[in-house]
Amino acid sequence: MIDSLAALLGLGAQDPAFWIPLALIAVFFATVVAGVLLDGFDIGVGCVSLVAPPALRPRMLSLLGPWRDANEFWVFLGVGLFAVAFPYAWPQTLGRLYLPLSLLALGTMLRSVCFEWRLRAPVEHQGRWQFGFGAGAVLVAFSHGYILARVAVAYQPGGGNTGFAILMGGCAVAVYSLLGAAWLMMREAGELRVRAVGWARRTLRWGAVGAVGVSVVLDFSNAGVFLKWGDGMHWLAVGLVWSTLLACFVLTEMTLQRMISHSYRASALPYALVLVIVLTVLGGLAYSFFPYLVLDEITLWDAAAPVATLRLALSAVVIALPVALIFNLWVYWRMLGRSRPPSPPDFRP
Repeated sequence: MIDSLAALLGLGAQDPAFWIPLALIAVFFATVVAGVLLDGFDIGVGCVSLVAPPALRPRMLSLLGPWRDANEFWVFLGVGLFAVAFPYAWPQTLGRLYLPLSLLALGTMLRSVCFEWRLRAPVEHQGRWQFGFGAGAVLVAFSHGYILARVAVAYQPGGGNTGFAILMGGCAVAVYSLLGAAWLMMREAGELRVRAVGWARRTLRWGAVGAVGVSVVLDFSNAGVFLKWGDGMHWLAVGLVWSTLLACFVLTEMTLQRMISHSYRASALPYALVLVIVLTVLGGLAYSFFPYLVLDEITLWDAAAPVATLRLALSAVVIALPVALIFNLWVYWRMLGRSRPPSPPDFRP
């Protein structure tokens, strides 16, 4: 398949002009996945904090403390890599996504500023900074869904497409809220876990609407994507994707119902199932778009920078990525499982 694709471009599989853009787009997709999964529970906790009782909000935000800086790393890495490696895609995307990208920047700034200022504000003022962090999280989640919807319909104008983008923005808020609630169920006990189960049940169905909606609209709004998935050779993959999504949504609903009916024991299963759902949807979207960055207009090779620039970008990735992975593994290894309070200080002489 790789050789055939290279031949269509008039290149060899070993040609740097062919394989370096392919390697960099794989790294970019990995950063997108890492950002959605690792920053996802952070965004989700911020979203559900807006509907949480004020007494629980400080604890919810304090749980995020160890991972805040690591979470934001993936956003900047992905944007920087895309700008350097694929500069010729910017004119086709930036102007068409001006509104959601502005909302994304505003939400990211609100989250960062409000989280830090909350820690330094007087107790009577911390509530407004907690609200600002939650509002920023909602803006970030909504902008992700809006961007995905606009990309799925190839930026076509029209009231129907705008309505679909708004719907997908709301569904993205639901998906991130589901991810955050599932993470809280795994990390905390007591009232917070009870409420997290309720938040997860309310958002699960809207998450299903978003997953099905973006998949169906992408297939039926683009003939190339429809033919790619409709080919007889891909029926097994289609069945596997949809059966995986259906099984994960049903199992998540059953697990949440069991936690209500029987006990509120700690369980990592809902969080793991939501991760599988997100990974499945992202994998399907990546396969649908490949090799295009803008459907039917610009391939990743059309958008790629000159080979000299690509070599420099790849060298930076080879050096920086292992360091980033080691740092993130060190930071994230304690994000799973029940949270533990800090040990009391030892006052012995």
